[in-house]
Amino acid sequence: MFFELTDEQKAIKQLARDYAEKRLTAVVKEDEEKHLFRREVVAEMGGLGLLATVLPEEYGGTEAGFLSTVLIIEELARVSASYSTYSMSQAVGPGLTILKQGTQEQKDRYLSSLASGESITCFGATEPDVGSDVAGMKTKAVEQEDCFILNGTKAWITNGPVADVGLFWAYTDRELKHKGISCFIVDMKNTPGITTNPYDKLGLWCTVTGEVVFNDVRLSKDCLLGRKGAGYGILMDMLGNTRICAAARAIGVGRACLEDSIRYAKERSAFGQPIGNFQMIQSQLAEMYIEHEAATLLVYQAAQNKDRGIQDLNEVATAKYFATKAGVKAADTALEIFGSYGYSMEYPIQRYIRDSRAFPITEGTSNIQKMIIARHLLG
Repeated sequence: MFFELTDEQKAIKQLARDYAEKRLTAVVKEDEEKHLFRREVVAEMGGLGLLATVLPEEYGGTEAGFLSTVLIIEELARVSASYSTYSMSQAVGPGLTILKQGTQEQKDRYLSSLASGESITCFGATEPDVGSDVAGMKTKAVEQEDCFILNGTKAWITNGPVADVGLFWAYTDRELKHKGISCFIVDMKNTPGITTNPYDKLGLWCTVTGEVVFNDVRLSKDCLLGRKGAGYGILMDMLGNTRICAAARAIGVGRACLEDSIRYAKERSAFGQPIGNFQMIQSQLAEMYIEHEAATLLVYQAAQNKDRGIQDLNEVATAKYFATKAGVKAADTALEIFGSYGYSMEYPIQRYIRDSRAFPITEGTSNIQKMIIARHLLG
């Protein structure tokens, strides 16, 4: 693939690859089997500068940009799709949103610990009955003289049960619909009235995803992020960034499928020769490669344009749609090439299949991405 990276970007990509191959490879199989989340891994990645590539140096970031973030996520996802989420959930999601919308006090209070991995973060708009239809949320924050009283339930929140701090969206004025949604920074560990419940899910077993319930949670006025009623715009801006991370995770898993399948096709014999000699296997490998290359170029281009200050929702939606679909297809094809061994829990193919299914759903479903693209085409 031809895509010119700077020397700094090459070094960042190699750093992430070395960490993934040395550290994550050593624990991923056992941790997946135990559904174990290692908080220390997040702190290690923070210490290496792998989390806060979009944050300024004054808050512990590296200012390396979105393309560097994508390169890191891709390398981590090649080994562990679970741990590849943290560049998104720490900095690209909450961190960058607080940087853009927060007061100086909020930035000083939260950003450095997010960058270092000392604090685990989450963000949540999804509810048990509300996914893509953000305006249908039921969570509300009633303003009182000195605080907001938050009530509601958020669902499918990555890191929700283990997070120290989270961004959550709630109605402050339901009659205004989208313009009545606000965003709040919530201290998850020291605020009474918050309960969490982890989910038992299909894949991404080394991340903890679950439900977050707010029962008469008292939030001080300084927990409001941005102005009251600006929450919907804040959310859409954030999703425009986190979507590129979901796409990067998909190309990382897709690359794992391709590399493992090539290796297996050379090693596995049938009818007296390596299965890679058969045209059907060659055709499958070629299709995986073509779609992986196309997906990678779409994701890299969208990330690079973000670094240039170009905020193109259609470009990001296209990259996210194609890359996540290609990741799912690559996992399915790898299973066909591996045959019975792919179906075994001994080999990582079963993990690629399970993990890849999350990416077309998270950060806006594939149907939502097609809606964005179609609206762009129709003006």
